[in-house]
Order: sequence, then C-alpha cells, then structure tokens
Amino acid sequence: MSNITIIKNAHILNPPYQDVHGPCDIVIEGEYIKEIAERPVAMDGARLIDVQGRTVMPGLIDLHVHTNAVEVNLGKQSSMPNALVTLRSAGLMSAMLRRGFTTVRDAGGAGDPMKQAVQMGLIQGPRLFVSGRALSQTGGHGDMRGRSDFLAASECACCVRAGALARVADGVDAVRRAVREEFQMGADQIKIMASGGVASPTDPIGAIGYSEEEIRAIVDEAQRQGSYVLAHAYTAQAITRAVNFGVRTIEHGNLVDSAAAAAMAKQGAYAVPTLVTYDALATEGEQYGLGPESLEKLLRVRDAGLGSLEIFKAAGVKMGFGSDLLGPSQRLQSEEFRLRRQVQSAAEVLTSATSIGAEVLDMRDRLGLLAANAWADLLVVDGNPLRDIGCLLGQGEKIPLVMKAGVVEFNTLGG
Repeated sequence: MSNITIIKNAHILNPPYQDVHGPCDIVIEGEYIKEIAERPVAMDGARLIDVQGRTVMPGLIDLHVHTNAVEVNLGKQSSMPNALVTLRSAGLMSAMLRRGFTTVRDAGGAGDPMKQAVQMGLIQGPRLFVSGRALSQTGGHGDMRGRSDFLAASECACCVRAGALARVADGVDAVRRAVREEFQMGADQIKIMASGGVASPTDPIGAIGYSEEEIRAIVDEAQRQGSYVLAHAYTAQAITRAVNFGVRTIEHGNLVDSAAAAAMAKQGAYAVPTLVTYDALATEGEQYGLGPESLEKLLRVRDAGLGSLEIFKAAGVKMGFGSDLLGPSQRLQSEEFRLRRQVQSAAEVLTSATSIGAEVLDMRDRLGLLAANAWADLLVVDGNPLRDIGCLLGQGEKIPLVMKAGVVEFNTLGG
C-alpha cells in the first residue's frame, strides 16, 4: 500500500505570512512533506484529499501548556489519584489537537510516559516536548503548601503525584540533582520558577525566586544535556536576572519594562506571553476553586498583559505563543489569538504560533512551516487567518482537517 498522500487544490499560507499562494498540490510521503508543487500531481496508489481551494497552513505550536492541569485549583489536584489525572489529561490533549495545535511544550507536569503514550497511539494528542516537573524553591510558585504552623514535607520520593506540576528543591547541589533526575526521566527542557505567581498560595508576585548560583547551576546542567531552561517570571527584576544567568525563554513576563526587554533582546531570549489564562482565571477562577489569595494577585498581572506585548515588540524580542490554561478553561486556548491581535499584526500572531515556536524547540526545519523535508503537520482552514484570525478560534469548527506527521487526525472533508 502506498504511503503517499496528495493534498490537492490548496492555497498555501506559510511564513513570513504575506499572503496565500496557489493552487498547489502538497505531496506527503510517510511523516514528511516531499514536495509542494505549483502544478497538478498524479501518482499511482496515492491517497487524494481535495481541499477545493481552502487555506492550508502549518500546524500550530503552543509553547506553554499544562496537559496534567485537570483542575484550576492546583493544590487540590496534587492529591488526586494518578490514574484519574492521566485519564482526564488524555481528553485535554485530544481537544488541543482538534483546535489545530499539532505540537505543544508542556511547561510543567507531563513527563516521558505521556509523550510515549502519544507516540504509541495509546492516546490522541499533539507532539509533546515535556519539562517534567518544574523546579521551585521552598515558598516559591511551585510550592502548593498552604500557610500553617508547621511545614509538611513537600513530596515523598515513593509517591510522586501525577497532578503535581512542580517539585521543591533548594540549594545548588539539590537543584543540580533535580535537573539530572528530570532529564533521566525524559525531560526535553527544564522549567524553573524565577518569581512569584498567581495560582500558588504563599508567594507574592514580586518575590524573587532562585539565587544566582542556583539558576546558573540549573542552566549549566541543562546545557550539558544539550537543552535549555524556561523560567516563570513576571517582574522586570526577575526577568533580567533570569536571562543574564542563561535562561532561554521567559514565560508570562507581564510586568516587564523596557530595560528588562532590552536585556532579553541582548541575550537572544524569547518571551512566551500567556494572556488568555488571566482572562480565564478572572472570569472562571473562583467558580473552579481558585483561592482568594490567588484572585487578589491576579488583577495586577492581568492589567499589564497587553502592555507587555508592546514592550517586547518595541525591544525586538521574539514572542512565542502560549496559553497556560488550567482545567476546564483549557477550551479557551485559541482565544490567545484574539488577545494578541490587539497589539500584533495577524502575520506576527501566526509567526508566534508557528516558526518562532519551532525556533524555541530547535526544530526550524521540521516544524512551523510547509516545505520539503518538514514534518507533515498541517491544517486545512475555512478562511484566511491573515484577514480574519477568527477562523482559528473555538474548538476547530473552521479547521476541517488536522494532520500530524502525515496522519490525518481529524477530517470532516471526506477523502
């Protein structure tokens, strides 16, 4: 049986996203694109999919998801049964893929077993780049213990919970060991908490996370593995420290200033804003169990979100696409496009979710574009996102076909 698929009569939308061109035929062999032909192609035994002039674009990349975040209240889910978290995660991942996200970077929680489950076809989901459990200092953003008159152990080595998105490690020796353990268990990159956060109970937003020595040790261990570090960081001080100590991507960054953005640009660091999660937490957080201390912290970072995009853009910092949604709010993933569009052009928004994501993942020639020898990750779209980003919103209603690595995952076109 032939492993050739030909997508016929496609109008191609590709970086740098100036306009669609076509009609073209896309020849796919196995997992890869073999050719994009500006002529009709015929091959004996090939599977034909006629998209009848629709837009075909690269699969989307979300650089900040939590596939194991099945609840908004992360403290609550850290004690849930492992099997329950895993089974609920499967549904979240399938929905991401249906929305057109063929690749995601899990920013804390998912490990190699989840990645293997997708690769083996046990569950349906995007291609995963996993961070294992994020690293947090005691009392940092990954420490979900509430205030008390005693401090219970943060974890037990013999009973790691699938719902725990982070682990606590303090001191240079401890963080080195934690990084080595996460890589041994299959992490692709390492996530650290470099400032306070919203969803955690005891750390102020302005709190500074790890010491210089700890961050440099973490970065050193990641680089020894040929990898890199991403950092949760809100404030200008936390951002500047992180990038100057070798962190590659800054997650969120809502409270950045021009000096911090300039430091990022100088170091070649990327920003991964996640505006949609603050809208979701503000409207749904209390309903789904977000605590009052988190709701109070939320307003400060939410109001600064759009301004941070302007600061990053003015400094020339490349921005990847991130969502960072929790629990039921993950259905709002594509709303990030709408929020970004208030500051960025449609072409810039699309670039953030494709080619810049591929750069961050060191997959420039494989992901984020439609070209010979790239993975056959592509979407068929009813409409042109350059003219109306709305065709990428919702749950994939205007994305009739999703292909990942040459496999048609969803298809309402027939053929």
